[in-house]
Amino acid sequence: MMPGGFWRWEYDGSNDRRASTLHQWEHGTVTTAQRFRSRAWKAVRVSAKVIAVGAIAFVAGAAVAAGPDSAIANAQLRGQLGRLESTLQAREGELALARLEMKRLQAIVRYSDKYDIPADLAAAIYDAARAEGIDPALAFSLVRVESEFRSRAVSSMGAVGLTQVMPSTAQILQPGIERAQLFDRDTNLRLGFRYLNEMLRQYKGDLRLALLAYNRGPGRVDEILRGGGDPSNGYASKVLGRQSE
Repeated sequence: MMPGGFWRWEYDGSNDRRASTLHQWEHGTVTTAQRFRSRAWKAVRVSAKVIAVGAIAFVAGAAVAAGPDSAIANAQLRGQLGRLESTLQAREGELALARLEMKRLQAIVRYSDKYDIPADLAAAIYDAARAEGIDPALAFSLVRVESEFRSRAVSSMGAVGLTQVMPSTAQILQPGIERAQLFDRDTNLRLGFRYLNEMLRQYKGDLRLALLAYNRGPGRVDEILRGGGDPSNGYASKVLGRQSE
């Protein structure tokens, strides 16, 4: 949570609907992953077929090129080779995209299983973390410590939502935003991870200090450091410990 305590938060009584992860993946995202795997293998098979057909055409063309009309045959052969190269490049691009999407889906499934949360929530956390430059493993650990993945969580200090954003901090990150908007899953994740990224930049990549500033506020952390003290309060260790579980 942002400046304020993280040891106690209140909940408004409306439990988040936590659908069966297995059910979701069996009827939704797993099917998507399978489609991407199928697409990848199809691209491989098509590419192999293209190579084989192109090779046959190339050999046949080479034989023709040895004849009396070799200049024309050579030109045709070069054209066939160019088309083959273009087709292969397109297939390689499709394969690269399929691999990236498969990697994303595999990570989402892994985090969904690890934290026993719905697949759509795992996808939202993963995508928001990547978009804001935060390591997804750190992002999931932070959300677990802050709110136990409850989008309606409210702390005794007034921090809101999944990442326990303070309304005053949200105003700095997005002027004009209203408190009610912080209960929106995607908005809350985006602002929370953006704030953590800001703290990482402010403390030159020092993850421990960045987490402490996220929790206690950078002003308080700086004040303690200037006085020669240690701003540790257990928060950073808790987040980093959960990350390694």
